[in-house]
Amino acid sequence: MTYIAKPKLHHPKLPTNKLGFTHRDYEGAVSTLCAGCGHDSISAAIVQACFELDLPPHRIAKLSGIGCSSKTPTYFLGASHGFNSVHGRMPSVLTGANLANRDLIYLGVSGDGDSASIGLGQFAHSIRRGVNMVYIVENNGVYGLTKGQFSATADKGSKNKRGVMNTDSSIDMVSMALQFGASFVARSFSGDKDQLVPLLKAAIAHDGAAFLDVISPCVAFNNHLGSTKSFDFVREHNEAVNRLDFITTREPIRVDYQPGTVEVVTQHDGSVLRLRKVAADYDVHNRIAAMNYLQERGAAGEVVTGLLYLDAEAHDLHGYLNTVEKPFNELGEAELIPGSESLERFNQSLR
Repeated sequence: MTYIAKPKLHHPKLPTNKLGFTHRDYEGAVSTLCAGCGHDSISAAIVQACFELDLPPHRIAKLSGIGCSSKTPTYFLGASHGFNSVHGRMPSVLTGANLANRDLIYLGVSGDGDSASIGLGQFAHSIRRGVNMVYIVENNGVYGLTKGQFSATADKGSKNKRGVMNTDSSIDMVSMALQFGASFVARSFSGDKDQLVPLLKAAIAHDGAAFLDVISPCVAFNNHLGSTKSFDFVREHNEAVNRLDFITTREPIRVDYQPGTVEVVTQHDGSVLRLRKVAADYDVHNRIAAMNYLQERGAAGEVVTGLLYLDAEAHDLHGYLNTVEKPFNELGEAELIPGSESLERFNQSLR
């Protein structure tokens, strides 16, 4: 992988957040993706979200698989922990890291080829287990690194760059995340930073499995007439069910709205999601209704974006397993090797 470092020279008047970091402190290497790639816009949104949340970069772990999308962690959060795993295996590596050290913020970055094909089973099990993470799929409907073959998320009837029509049914990652039990589910568009940044901030603050599908057009192989993942198609067929404001606990919470137009949801850490509803009577707390709505609008040719489902009372994998709060590398010998009496008590508890 080509790595082009950015100059370390900073302008002395760059804006800083509450930790004294600038945007540059959340950036990575120079991107080697195609100019105009939607993935770079997602990287920029992640940088913006982490900057606005005042997150220490060294407390973030970013993991990925294989593909154009899985290259992107090189281009953001250069001072964070990172691991580039093999094709489709990011979820299991992230799960293991999360179990070993729950104190880090985990960003899992994948693509439609990485998660909807070879990694489909890994995706399913990480979601159903409630791993505390932000699972980001940069979805362009093609295998960009291998020159534009249809991926499993390509819509039936869409055309590739050569005019060949896709005859296979598509996999909708959002519908699957809802079915598998994700407690935060959203879809956005790489060209809509105003929607994407608050969704990322809310997903990071969420305690549980947060899934975010981002339509990200491939400018080289899937941004033409006939593609349902192109910039023009998504802009023309975007059905936004809500707009989201994210308010941290460190800021005053002021809500000014008319009844029926804004819903305020408080998350575990005290942060607040303020939903400005666009779609009539859309309920982000109803998993079944969300699945039905996606199917209904999909049949009408629309791409539904926004916060689609939220369970503000969800628990993560550590809560289900009742694990220790300390990371494994902070445990002493007595805690790691409690002795035969502890083992016998445990065995008795299972009888």
